[in-house]
Amino acid sequence: MMSGVRDAAFHALADPTRRAVLDLLRAGSRPAGDIARAFTVSRPAVSKHLSILRRAHLVEERREGRHRLYQLNPEPLREVDTWLEQYRQFWTASLNNLKAFVEAEYAKETAAQTQQKEPKESKKEK
Repeated sequence: MMSGVRDAAFHALADPTRRAVLDLLRAGSRPAGDIARAFTVSRPAVSKHLSILRRAHLVEERREGRHRLYQLNPEPLREVDTWLEQYRQFWTASLNNLKAFVEAEYAKETAAQTQQKEPKESKKEK
């Protein structure tokens, strides 16, 4: 993905209202008026959010009579997810390494505690 397109997608996704618009559009196409009514911000503010989402190619607009219908375009989200995958892999590997380290340290501590208890138990048997 070109970094300009990716940057536009991240910019669009950075705003909670725009993310909420995308969530709303997951259910299907909606007229601009319905989208605007779903939010407490003004219609011009929703229009600006839709414009930013459109420029980032996250939504597509089509006209049906007097209505502007918006629908989700998931392709840029797939591209963002592909870009994020390298970080997901990094964190998965890092967390797996941390888990292995913690488990090894726990095993050492458990073994040391077991060894400390064994001499006391053998003295009791005598």
